[in-house]
Amino acid sequence: MEWLAQSVLGHLPELTDALVATIYEQNPSYLELDSVPRQDLWRSCHDNVARVVQMIADSDDHFDAAQATGRRRAEQRMPLDDVLKSFRLGGRQVWEALIDEARAQGTVESEVLLDVAGKVWEVVDRTSSQVATAYHAAERNLVRADEQRRSTLWEGLLQGRANRVFVQEAASVLDIPVNGPYVVVAIDNLVDDDCTTTSFARRLAGVRVASAWQVRPQTVVGLLALGIESADAVLLLLRQLVDAPAGLSGVVAGLAEVDVAYRQAMLARRTLPAGRIDVAALTERLPDALLLSAPELAAQLVQTWLRPLTTVPVPERELLLDTLDKWVTAAGSVRRTADLAHCHRNTVINRLHRVHQITGRDVTADGCQLELGLALRAFRLFPA
Repeated sequence: MEWLAQSVLGHLPELTDALVATIYEQNPSYLELDSVPRQDLWRSCHDNVARVVQMIADSDDHFDAAQATGRRRAEQRMPLDDVLKSFRLGGRQVWEALIDEARAQGTVESEVLLDVAGKVWEVVDRTSSQVATAYHAAERNLVRADEQRRSTLWEGLLQGRANRVFVQEAASVLDIPVNGPYVVVAIDNLVDDDCTTTSFARRLAGVRVASAWQVRPQTVVGLLALGIESADAVLLLLRQLVDAPAGLSGVVAGLAEVDVAYRQAMLARRTLPAGRIDVAALTERLPDALLLSAPELAAQLVQTWLRPLTTVPVPERELLLDTLDKWVTAAGSVRRTADLAHCHRNTVINRLHRVHQITGRDVTADGCQLELGLALRAFRLFPA
């Protein structure tokens, strides 16, 4: 066996040329994908054929070329099935070369041929196993690197890294357009399930809204490229899809403004009362969002208008606060407030007088409804 192997190694360049030609003919992915340069393929075939023949000759393990090929093809994103198919083609080429050499030297006994075949395919199987092992290890490293890069791009966008090169790369990796219009949705991460975001993306794609999703420890964030769809239409769809508290931003011009939209989405989420499941749109909750973004001013409004009400028993306080809510909604009309509260107008007047007694504030004075309305919202948003 050794003398046959040494004879074949004397024709290694010609054997390599023939193997490359065979791969291009019978394994067309190498041409279609165009990810492996011809010289790279030639060198890989040369080294692996040499190692296979060498192992046939001396029975020692020489897997360095196979492992290097497995790693490199993973990095080149060449499908493993095609890589292993090429190794099988190489095994057949080596076997045929050995048989041709045996015949040329007048050694054609069946026992010799069977021995050659058995040895060739045993070595090719072991070598292919090493290729696959190296390929999978490299693939895992690539996946981790891709996930880390994707996470870095996400965090950069959410933190406002908006230079042109960074935004272009983020758009390419996340497979979404650079320019908007965009909205951002922030959903409480109750399940931590990537399958859910895949479902969201598929449903949104059905209405021609491209999206990218990031599952974070507490929040699932979605970037939604509206295209021709309106933000209202997307909000309606999200309310059908999302079964958790969520916030939706206003519309921004593109990826360079995603950080603004993300802050808006998180702010909109905070406007939801505890335990309520809904998609809160910032555009529908601007007063609440303003108060949440300026808590010290919200506290001042409560202090100015409502703080003394906290000293009265809870049933009376809730009744008076409800009346004030309806008073603001009715724009200061006693009759409309009575209709909303389902009581007599004199009852409304008495309750407003009671508020005046407790707080010292005349809520019926002209122009007070705006501040009072904000104070009532702040009281609900900051119950402490």
